Amino acid sequence: MLEGGAGRAGARHSDAGELHPLMVTHAIFELSGGRLTVNVQHHRLPGGARVLAVFVPQAPYVLAAPDGAVIAWDGAHLVPVTPAESEPVADQDYTAVVPPDASLADLDPAEVARLRSLGRRQGAANLPDLDFLRELGLLVPSGGALRPTLAGILLAGTPAALRAHVPQSEVCFYHHATADVEFQFREDLLRPIPALLTRLAELIQARNRFTPVQVGLFRIEVWDQDEAVYREALLNALTHRDYTLRDVVHVHHYPDRLEIMNPGGLTGGITPGNILRHQPKRRNPLLAEVLARLGLVERAGVGVDKMFSLMLRHGKEPPEFLTYPDAVTLSLHSPGFDAEFVRFVARKQEEMQTLSLDMLIVLSLLAREGEATRAHLARALQLPEDRTPRLLRSMEEHGLIARAAPGRGIAYQLTAEVCAALGKTPLGQPAPVQPVPAQPPVSSPPAVPAPDPASAPRPRSAKATPDKTRRPAPAPDPSALTTAEIRAVALTLARERGQVRNAELRETCGLKTQQAWRVLRRLVQDGLLVKRGNGTRDAYYELG
Repeated sequence: MLEGGAGRAGARHSDAGELHPLMVTHAIFELSGGRLTVNVQHHRLPGGARVLAVFVPQAPYVLAAPDGAVIAWDGAHLVPVTPAESEPVADQDYTAVVPPDASLADLDPAEVARLRSLGRRQGAANLPDLDFLRELGLLVPSGGALRPTLAGILLAGTPAALRAHVPQSEVCFYHHATADVEFQFREDLLRPIPALLTRLAELIQARNRFTPVQVGLFRIEVWDQDEAVYREALLNALTHRDYTLRDVVHVHHYPDRLEIMNPGGLTGGITPGNILRHQPKRRNPLLAEVLARLGLVERAGVGVDKMFSLMLRHGKEPPEFLTYPDAVTLSLHSPGFDAEFVRFVARKQEEMQTLSLDMLIVLSLLAREGEATRAHLARALQLPEDRTPRLLRSMEEHGLIARAAPGRGIAYQLTAEVCAALGKTPLGQPAPVQPVPAQPPVSSPPAVPAPDPASAPRPRSAKATPDKTRRPAPAPDPSALTTAEIRAVALTLARERGQVRNAELRETCGLKTQQAWRVLRRLVQDGLLVKRGNGTRDAYYELG
């Protein structure tokens, strides 16, 4: 028979009490090829006989047999499903499912109190606990009783309820002392989402540092990992991950970045290339709605915009998304920041009253790369190229950017005034010559008698007497090379040597590690290079 959208099958067996429920759970998991995880419990019938009750959760997707046949349980038998019936259910919310054996005992009163404290701004916060949870949709009538939804268990469940119903809600935190894959500390967290956020913030802040930047009478604290940014990133991962997958969220804290890896690809046609512009899509509507009502996430779907804006204002690179068919990785890079850019943005914000995210994207890109074509800026803005002229024209009128020299197509660079504020040299102009300090007069050395040519040893050949006073040519001044020239050097090295490494590009162009890394990463994103290997020492790049 079917109960609450889930199948429950009772199998009579004379020795059913001797069978452990986990044996049946594992057997069904293996027989279904890992597609089906059930909940098996002992159950005593009115006549005294003991049976095993198998609870099959309702899935928002179709299951198939190993031979490819699509089958379903009709209450008594497994029957084939026709193509029309096998269409996925649109917009089904897995977090709104009520586990058939869930009860009020699965909710932790302390966590319910935590939810109430978060929702003080809501009128529902003044209601009794049960009415408060019902108002949020976390408790619903089912089977003649109030039962929690999976969203309710995710937000206020006991440890036992989380293990029984959503063990995949666990988060694994790793701290890496170096950029290597080896980690020095790990903590596995299986807690309700508000408690998860609190503990993860403690773990990250324990290893977080900030640098003060003075702007007039004010001081801005620029953290390696800004709390508002990583909190938004963690909430996005926990809110929009695919809870039908049995994988967990992984958080890796490196010295130069924070990586959040969550199961489930981006939904509804969202990609890294349109995530700023695409209409928000919620994989778990009930969970997202409750978190929005509690004030933890943005109802309007501007969380990603907020992350971009904060990181750019603090002189850092924007968040980086890597997508796979069944997972998403978000990287928040913090290999340092541009303090002059932070000061410039703070002053310009006060002067212009508003400095939009689009303007920040353009300014940050030109500050890092020196010059960019309109097509390149359009990709960074995630806009069609024909929709960028109005923004770029407005920035020209405000004296922020200017057209590059003719002959390069439609390209832009920072104005001389902005370059001066950022301590940069405008493209096409020589780097300022540093004055050479006056040297004190050197007294002439005493005369040394010339050696007798006859007694002097004769060199074997010109090659055998290298010039000991010759010094290697100094590395090129990075300020004299444009980003386009550095990109060309990297591609030439990869073409001539078969590969290029960070150290080779640094040595050839006189760059710092992070400067070379940014150029190589941009070439990978543009499809011109392919990264091989891991880590700073083993990574190398080949032509794409």
